[in-house]
Amino acid sequence: MLSFQDARKKIIATVRALRPPLVSETIELSRASGRVLAEPVTADRDYPPFDRSIRDGFAVRAHDARPGATLRCIGEIRAGSGFDGAVGPGECVQIMTGAAVPKGADAVVMIEHVSVDGDRVMFSRPTTRGQSIVPRGNEARAGQQLLAPGMRLGYAEMGLAGQVGKHRINVYRRPQAAILSTGDEVVDISVTPGPLQVRNGNSVALEALVRLAGAEGESIGNAPDEKKELRRYMERGLEADLLIISGGVSMGKYDLVEMVLGELGVEFAFDSVAIRPGRPAVFGVCRGKPVFGLPGNPVSTMVTFELFVTPAIDILSGAEPHPLPIFRARLAHAVHERGELTHFLPARMETSRGEPEVTVLPWQGSGDVVTMAQSNAFLIVSPDQLDWEAGEMALVLPRRGLL
Repeated sequence: MLSFQDARKKIIATVRALRPPLVSETIELSRASGRVLAEPVTADRDYPPFDRSIRDGFAVRAHDARPGATLRCIGEIRAGSGFDGAVGPGECVQIMTGAAVPKGADAVVMIEHVSVDGDRVMFSRPTTRGQSIVPRGNEARAGQQLLAPGMRLGYAEMGLAGQVGKHRINVYRRPQAAILSTGDEVVDISVTPGPLQVRNGNSVALEALVRLAGAEGESIGNAPDEKKELRRYMERGLEADLLIISGGVSMGKYDLVEMVLGELGVEFAFDSVAIRPGRPAVFGVCRGKPVFGLPGNPVSTMVTFELFVTPAIDILSGAEPHPLPIFRARLAHAVHERGELTHFLPARMETSRGEPEVTVLPWQGSGDVVTMAQSNAFLIVSPDQLDWEAGEMALVLPRRGLL
């Protein structure tokens, strides 16, 4: 049985090999959040385009602004306005943050470090050349590549693209994910369930996870535990760029997903992973499309999506697969697990004491979505060390979109 790390490597290698040619489109920058760049973004001019003050204060000649010196203020420069003259001996100019440093000046002294009396400005501490100035082109030179194809656009990248004038931008098309749930006991979320039925919260969660991961997701419904109908739903799902199935992958009499996938010609890469929850996870390829069979219990579904589906979506989006954002946090209490599996335990991570501290939440197994909704992370317990004491530093995987 594969470790989750080896399962991820297998998915990444497989999806890279089968990814079709990427298709791009040009859209308004305001709509590009989370999209993957299909073109380089370059600087249209030097940044900053002039020597820029980073403080409110006075532009001076550094050797004039000695402790105890008094200089005559000959004008004011606001951000976006210029100054026709030049700073000469014994002179200074009041300047605002973001304004262009005038000719003759080679330093800016913060307003907090001077005393002002009319047009006379007294300086209280030494001044060094270049102080509080960002020289022209110090951030970027005209023509310099600032963003590379394959980068996913966050708010900083969008702000940078906007700054250099990319009001329309070329990005790769989002992959389309078909989401199929299974099970005779599952009904739509709008329906009042019978005493032995459950609403289809998994499809809602998977649609949200797909969007967070950078793809478009569409629920194609819930297939009953019957081979012919299950196959019909799967055939429809294979029209998308990838198919995500929840439920029906365990070893029960009516867990038919793997059997029907086999009849459709799926080449399986694995059908179990050494994790809890999520051990029966399935991954394969059918008609050139990645197919994921995720266990149907909600916590299992969410864990296996994060571990296994997200790198496939990255690759199909035109990006490099993002490493799992695992970090260390101090355990609030002892943890003792059993079994030769890697455990992903719903947990709550806080930083109230100045460092990350993680608490495992009491949960009732992989169907306990109530506890899952109270968590913001998973504590990772590997089979190499199943017993942990309070205060030890342990591995934590944040829930997507929460930390």
